[in-house]
Amino acid sequence: MLSTIYSCAVVGLDGEIIQVEVDYNPHGMPAFTVVGLPDAAVQESRERVRAAIRNSGMQFPSKRYTVNLAPANLRKEGPAYDLPMAIGVLASTDQAPLERLVGAIFVGELSLDGSVRHVGGILPIAHSARQEGFEVMYVPEEDAPQAALVPDIDVIPVRSLGHLVEHLYDLQPIPAYVRGELDTSIPPDLDGLTDFADVKGQEHVKRALEVAAAGSHNVLMVGPPGVGKTLLARALPGILPTMSLEEALEVTRIYSVADLLPADKPLIRVRPFRSPHHTVSEAGLIGGGSWPRPGEASLAHRGILFADEILEFGQHTLEVLRQPIEDKVVTISRARVALSFPANFMLVAAMNPCPCGYYGDPVRECTCSPATIRRYQQRLSGPLMDRIDIHIEVPRVNYDKLTDDRRAEPSAVIRERVEAARDRQRHRFRGEARLQSNADMGPSEIRRFCQPAPAGQQLLNTTLRQMQLSARAYHRILKLGRTIADLADSDTIEVPHLAEAIQYRPRKLLY
Repeated sequence: MLSTIYSCAVVGLDGEIIQVEVDYNPHGMPAFTVVGLPDAAVQESRERVRAAIRNSGMQFPSKRYTVNLAPANLRKEGPAYDLPMAIGVLASTDQAPLERLVGAIFVGELSLDGSVRHVGGILPIAHSARQEGFEVMYVPEEDAPQAALVPDIDVIPVRSLGHLVEHLYDLQPIPAYVRGELDTSIPPDLDGLTDFADVKGQEHVKRALEVAAAGSHNVLMVGPPGVGKTLLARALPGILPTMSLEEALEVTRIYSVADLLPADKPLIRVRPFRSPHHTVSEAGLIGGGSWPRPGEASLAHRGILFADEILEFGQHTLEVLRQPIEDKVVTISRARVALSFPANFMLVAAMNPCPCGYYGDPVRECTCSPATIRRYQQRLSGPLMDRIDIHIEVPRVNYDKLTDDRRAEPSAVIRERVEAARDRQRHRFRGEARLQSNADMGPSEIRRFCQPAPAGQQLLNTTLRQMQLSARAYHRILKLGRTIADLADSDTIEVPHLAEAIQYRPRKLLY
């Protein structure tokens, strides 16, 4: 007897509907064969399915079973096919009603006792199931809140295989998961984040980070050890604007595929902050693997990718960031497949000016030779430096400021100004789906939205000649000036806005 059950595979950030065809031959030699390009985890499903059916109080006749996962040219991986394979076996042996399986998707890993375990990638699976017209989705009980983020499909939380069979026979119906309202007007929980009010001094650095947050610009902080570079970077998420529902779903989808969603938070509301160690590999940074998975650059989408001590990263590893910074997307090509992952992040980097860390420090003497300093700084290539909008020096904080009991401006106040600037940008870019902030603008948008006042144009002409800036640097100054004007609630990019943007361009650290 033949039965067909529907499941779904995750390919990149999308789902691909899979037909799980189970053929039961009561007259053949005992065997359980899985075909259709399965990986080792799918092959092992045979033992989990056999044990789960028997331990759930049902029969598993020792006959011949052939399971085909179609389409056969798509690689199948992971344990998510356990549940549809088990239901297919039960339907083929008249232990589950075939008519109740029409228009339904089944996803889940089976324990040997028949309980259904969590699987990754539920959100893109639910999205694809709805797009393909499926009406019901059977998922592990733990994953139901995540699947319910997709509307217009009934989500049935399954605790065990036996419980599911009772539901299919209407002996003990499982109610569909009740969706809650996705109210993005409620601010996300920012408890635990460092507040700018607790950072002593560094007012000019805080201003630079406010500009960066308002326009989603890349930042490089340079200074000796212990002056607060890491602390300032970790405080930056507290002033970023709240994510829209579309952004939150986009980020949640990436984390669902990477299987990094917290069980108690099916929807990510706080912008990501990823801080990979400097020993991270290229595949860990931008994604990869035999079947590509998102890396740190994609996990930081719509948030911050923080590279602490950026010069300690492998030089070639850093260079792979050039294309994601420019294109806001990572494309990974393999022999069988080429997949793209979104990677629209703010790069926030921190570095010491030399190996000992004290070049230019007024208190401690640097012990590095000029040649050593030059080699150290040259680890950060010119093309990568050119892609960073804001270069800011972080000096040592003097004793008076460290011992001052007065609190600085809190993050909540700064965030209000950032939100107002982002509102201006959303109004400016309405109708442009790919533009969320000033940093997303390309040459055509810069020509439309970043025309400076006549006096500002003269300042730019002088700066271009004196600093010998590239075309990319020129465009980044204009985008940065546009953000500073937005913070000042100005429709025109004036001279003060451009002057502040120009001062954020890099200077030679070694004279």
